[in-house]
Amino acid sequence: MFQKGTHMVPLFLFFREKVSERMKRMNKKTSLWSSISVLTTAVLAVMAFIRGDIQIWLLSGIFAVWAAWAAVKFLLPALKAQRYRHMAGKARKKKKGQLPKKELSVPDISDPVGLVLLRHVNFRISAYLQSAYPEATWQWLEEFPEKIAAKGGTGRIRLYGVPDFDYADVSFDQKADISCSLLKIVPMAEVQQGSGEKKTIPQQQTPADPQVWYEKQGRNVLEDLIADLHSRGHHSLTIRENGEIAIAQADSEIVRPAFETVPEKVYWPRLVKVFEREGLAADITEGGMVLSW
Repeated sequence: MFQKGTHMVPLFLFFREKVSERMKRMNKKTSLWSSISVLTTAVLAVMAFIRGDIQIWLLSGIFAVWAAWAAVKFLLPALKAQRYRHMAGKARKKKKGQLPKKELSVPDISDPVGLVLLRHVNFRISAYLQSAYPEATWQWLEEFPEKIAAKGGTGRIRLYGVPDFDYADVSFDQKADISCSLLKIVPMAEVQQGSGEKKTIPQQQTPADPQVWYEKQGRNVLEDLIADLHSRGHHSLTIRENGEIAIAQADSEIVRPAFETVPEKVYWPRLVKVFEREGLAADITEGGMVLSW
């Protein structure tokens, strides 16, 4: 009997609390509807017995008084209860060793944003070099290469697996375009001969890979050139083997220099594909390569 009584007491308290909460809600609803009834009665009375401009002022006053009373009676207690529940929830989470969502710490990233950006740039440099030298590897010689990747500029890298070249200067402009100049370090002792003559240092030739040529020369020249021609009503130009371009002008043709070098004609079919990937239509003719946009 004793154990049965001990179980009945918490059950009785639980039901009493529930009944009390329900009675409070019912009392609030009753008070709200009662106040609305009083408001309605007052409004009808004013509209029935009072005429003129004073009617508007009385109605405004009645609504203002009722709104203030309803805010004090219902709104403020509801806000206090919500704030109390929010603080109680916080306390329970802290007690369990948890933090609110807004206090969750962001996981620490091992690499700063600059280093993440640098890795993307490294992939571009590797693809750029390996398009001409598939076995090429390299490493930075700059102390802070991430600054060059973020703000632009020129940095030097050490090359491996690139015949005849030891270093390269990699440049980034404000348009995020990349260019690369290959370098070879030749000791002075090898340059000088016994008679004082100097060996001729081989100059960098036109890249055999059309993609490399386009990244080094073609992109910078053609972007500005096509934008200018398109703005003046032109829709095509012709690239010649000697680096000149020809632009049709009514019944005549304007020829002017544009490129220092152009890939040999044997590589032009591959160059056509490069232009097509860039959104340009290319056609090989006897007079050169015609680009259309």
